[in-house]
Amino acid sequence: RPSDPTMTGKTQTSNVTNKNDPKSINSRVFIGNLNTAIVKKGDIEAIFAKYGKIVGCSVHKGYAFVQYMSERHARAAVAGENARIIAGQPL
Repeated sequence: RPSDPTMTGKTQTSNVTNKNDPKSINSRVFIGNLNTAIVKKGDIEAIFAKYGKIVGCSVHKGYAFVQYMSERHARAAVAGENARIIAGQPL
């Protein structure tokens, strides 16, 4: 079935990043100063996936959240991407 996302080889991440579980809060990364006119959800996921399994990603006007499986992955992403220039703006 071509409409089944599991058959295309790409897995979809959830848009949910606002769970109130304290553990999930510590594994969420806020990405500010984001040029969302240019940078899309797929771009964010591609940049941040190298730090660990992303379970959710939500993009808003000027910012985004990435939800990881673990706090360790979130901390690594912050350390690795803080102040990185994307679409002409430092994160």
